[in-house]
Amino acid sequence: MTEIIAADIGGTNARFARARLDARNVPTLGQVRKYKVADHPSLQSCWAAFAQDEARDGNGDLPTSASIAFATAIGRDVIKLTNSSWTVRPDTLDEELGLKNLRLVNDFEAVAHAVARLPQENLPLLFGEDRPFPRDGGVTILGPGTGLGVAMIAFDDGEPHVIATEGGHLDFAPLDPLEEKILAYLRDKFLRVSTERIVSGPGLNNIYKAMATIGHDRVVLMEDAELWQAAIDGTDEFARAALERLSLSYGSVAGDLALAQGPHAVVLAGGLTQRMRDWLPQSGFHQRFTAKGRFESLMASVPIRLALHDEIGLYGAAAAFREKK
Repeated sequence: MTEIIAADIGGTNARFARARLDARNVPTLGQVRKYKVADHPSLQSCWAAFAQDEARDGNGDLPTSASIAFATAIGRDVIKLTNSSWTVRPDTLDEELGLKNLRLVNDFEAVAHAVARLPQENLPLLFGEDRPFPRDGGVTILGPGTGLGVAMIAFDDGEPHVIATEGGHLDFAPLDPLEEKILAYLRDKFLRVSTERIVSGPGLNNIYKAMATIGHDRVVLMEDAELWQAAIDGTDEFARAALERLSLSYGSVAGDLALAQGPHAVVLAGGLTQRMRDWLPQSGFHQRFTAKGRFESLMASVPIRLALHDEIGLYGAAAAFREKK
């Protein structure tokens, strides 16, 4: 049994836990500690807070091995988190954190590692045919959070190989007149509008404000968390309408990515998608997913599953520790 520290560093929250890996590389997570990224100037500061909390609770020194998932592209001399001010230098990070062994992965690369190991009961079917993952071919993993995470599992004779991507930064493609107007509104704010400006936690507010401006509607401005709650609960009709728009685009991009990576299976992941579990079947998500012209019948058969795990990023970061880089 190998003990490591697993960390999942997002744009909003940083999560840490001790993790044990068995001989089959299946993780077991210990107590999860969550910190606001904005409350700490750097990863090193946040890591020190975690170490202090562990020591305070009598857990002793931290293991000298770790696997850290970051919400950005990995493999550069300096890693800049996409949605926060933290920067990391991989070449010196192990020494700075007092580690002997360190693995760095993209956040949705970690999620894909988790999906490859989750039992079937943690992957309920939402749409399409109820069939297993392919022995050969790609499985698309995506989900909205602070941004839009995208990864791929490429199966080769039943063996999963995880591939990190930055698919959330593809250009947003409007498919009807209202989306054309939403795109024009967002171009005034961002110049280039990627898909994650629409399909993400902050994306709901972008849509909400755009639709209000386009229709000259008076709405109550809300923070992202409050808006999501009102949309999911249905207590604000305009928020609900914005969520329907987000769901349409979510379905569109999921279908596009499945076509690009091989339309064998799709897994939707992340906390926001879990909150949307009861909403998605009644939304236009699947209609947009399948609306791919000559491939419509093929897309209708593609299994779309939901990944259920309260700490899928941490679980996946731990699972990735022993994998080949």
